Amino acid sequence: MSGPGLTAKAAALPVEWRPCWACLGLALALVAAVVASFAYLAVDWRQLFGGESMRLMARFVREFFPPDLAPAFVAKAAWGALQTFAVAAIGTLLAVVAGGALALPAAGRFGLAARLAARFVLNLLRSVPELVWAALMVIAAGLGPFAGTLALALHTTGVLGRLYAESLENAAPVAERALRDAGSGRIAAFAYATLPLVTAQGVAYALYRLEMNIRMAAVLGFVGAGGLGQMLYFHLSIFQQAQAATLLGAMFLLVFAVDSLSAFARARLAPAHG
Repeated sequence: MSGPGLTAKAAALPVEWRPCWACLGLALALVAAVVASFAYLAVDWRQLFGGESMRLMARFVREFFPPDLAPAFVAKAAWGALQTFAVAAIGTLLAVVAGGALALPAAGRFGLAARLAARFVLNLLRSVPELVWAALMVIAAGLGPFAGTLALALHTTGVLGRLYAESLENAAPVAERALRDAGSGRIAAFAYATLPLVTAQGVAYALYRLEMNIRMAAVLGFVGAGGLGQMLYFHLSIFQQAQAATLLGAMFLLVFAVDSLSAFARARLAPAHG
């Protein structure tokens, strides 16, 4: 005997709960790893939050106020912010071009050997942190913004190339196949069928990486890659906290402005790629 009524009764029956022993084991392993990490590092929480430590930290924070708002130094900070933005923007632009070029073979469009080679290069580029790339580029190209630009371009190429390759692999092949069956060439079919499907998503990825590169460009200055980070490192090293506070404010305003503009642009692109 079967029917809608019997099906509804079966659906209403409570489902027997079974514990996920694998999930429980993984959670316990993570907790044990965290506890072991704290024990291995031997962090002295009492000393960190002791009265003397808190007093020294409070005095250090007070030295940042008031910030140096002299017109000459504000103009210097604005120039450093512009340099930081230029490093991030050019590094991201170079990564978009290089990552897009590597994404084609990484998506399997030139055979298995090219796919494996391209993915190996992308994995290598993004596995090395930006700070390590910056240290290497400072040795190769010298101190300054050029080293920071190359460091960001190398790491971001690995990230964007992988994202672009996955977008190409996930794009529906129906339209491109239809153009090929109609007699279109391989390049034309890709340009008019698949590329429009992934362009908006690719631009959104690039804008998101630009946001991250703005913050990272400021950090790269600590290894001599120019911009606000290099200025901040200099003034902190000679205990000029008032000037450092101005640079931190400029860094915050730059990141906030770029994040807001990028979020607005990505929101406008969202309807285009669902």
